[in-house]
Amino acid sequence: MTTPVTPDSSEAPTPAPVTPDSPAAVTPDTPVPVTQDSPAPVTPDTPAAGTRASRAAGAEAAPAPAPAVPAVPLGSLASDSPASVPVQAPAQVPPGGCPFAASAAAGELGELPVIHGPEFSADPHATYDKLRATAPIVPVEIAEGMYGYLTTTYRAALHLLRNTPDKFAKDPRHWVALRTGQVPPGTPSAAMMEPRDNALWMDGMPHTRLRKSITDTLDLIDTHALVATVTRIADTLIDAMAPRAEFDLVADFSDPLPMQVLIELFGCPPDLGRRIILAIGRLFDAGADAAEASAEVATACLELTRLKRAEPGNDATSWLLTHPAQLTDVEMIQQILLVIGAATTPSSNLIANALLLMIDDERFSGSVYEGVHSVAEAMDQVLWEDPPLANYSPLYARRAETYEGVRLEPGVPILVSFAAANSDPALNGATHRRAGNRAHLAFSAGVHGCPAPDLAGIITETAVERVLDRLPDLRLACDRKDLTRRPGTFHSGWTALPVVQPAVAPLAAPHPGVH
Repeated sequence: MTTPVTPDSSEAPTPAPVTPDSPAAVTPDTPVPVTQDSPAPVTPDTPAAGTRASRAAGAEAAPAPAPAVPAVPLGSLASDSPASVPVQAPAQVPPGGCPFAASAAAGELGELPVIHGPEFSADPHATYDKLRATAPIVPVEIAEGMYGYLTTTYRAALHLLRNTPDKFAKDPRHWVALRTGQVPPGTPSAAMMEPRDNALWMDGMPHTRLRKSITDTLDLIDTHALVATVTRIADTLIDAMAPRAEFDLVADFSDPLPMQVLIELFGCPPDLGRRIILAIGRLFDAGADAAEASAEVATACLELTRLKRAEPGNDATSWLLTHPAQLTDVEMIQQILLVIGAATTPSSNLIANALLLMIDDERFSGSVYEGVHSVAEAMDQVLWEDPPLANYSPLYARRAETYEGVRLEPGVPILVSFAAANSDPALNGATHRRAGNRAHLAFSAGVHGCPAPDLAGIITETAVERVLDRLPDLRLACDRKDLTRRPGTFHSGWTALPVVQPAVAPLAAPHPGVH
């Protein structure tokens, strides 16, 4: 997402820093880190792009496998399970259920903007800019027949994140349309927002308990060993690409690298790890097979849990199992899904987005190679302009709220648009001053902010550095306008990044144990 900026004047006053706790965040020019745990009817005259009307118009050998586990639909693992953690009852909702579903049935939605489909994914910037001009929070169609709100400004995003869970709940059991059967069966995007027994979807003490099991586990990761692991895996992947004149940085590098790193961190047999991560990728794409992917990832995570209960090791799965929280199998499935999901597909997108910036953007293509800008500075730019997770963190007003003149109905999902927030013109941030500035919302903020942005940085920066060090002459094999984005409702990435280069000899010594 490209953020409009106002160039600094030598006579202009120094703008105030922006953090998730500042009362009116408008100018994040000063490098200030964001504390992740700080408390924190659109009716255009003509059928515009992105509306319903415009659509109508036109790793090693695996050890012995764990005992077979039957397929487990995620719905059967919901929190009505005896092993689940009690959660707060949903707030009262209007007797008519979801107001958008009722309007849709009456044919009264009009030109409701959409945030799904090829047209939106090809240029989400245009939709965010159009919606921001109407209101800081707007009603949208998230998927066919599935409705909610989307934040369009930095200030609105922070308001929601700061006021979670007091005013806005994270628990999807507050979602009126889902509870009352008004979400069409099989809606792919619903699989990314349905109730799950993990820290992301909990409020209050249940959230605190589950989040602590994650943060304590991640604290046990040896960051020096992690750098070595990422370097080894990156070099092995580059060795396979180097002799070729043309290859795809997504399929050959940015997708498999986080997958292989997480397989090792979780002590997961390679084939089982691939099943988990490929299914998670299908969930993020919110395609027609999302429900099938949900069942597959649940089954695979249960297999891993049972394997590690029987044969614990020095790995993240075993650390979760031995945590004082005493996680059940149901909770283990969802914690594994949450951590691996947050660390793979978004990391793949970030690596690819960063490599594209450094290969094809004249602001960075030469300066990083020449040492004028560090890779870390370039990564900050990507996190501002093209965050790997574009729209997520659905929240639910506990009661009717009004924000800057916009009425928010209880029980309707509000997606926080990190991409729209970072590109808010009200920030007035100069692009050349974003290096080192961590006030972006790419890692969210508040009590549900990313618990390990530093680990994400280690994985992605190390991976990008290895490509730049070993393949310095890469260039796109096609015009940038011919690149295709992944489905953009939730994330921001590329389906492929074809590149060409002079052939490069692989390293003399291969790296064993990575496939």
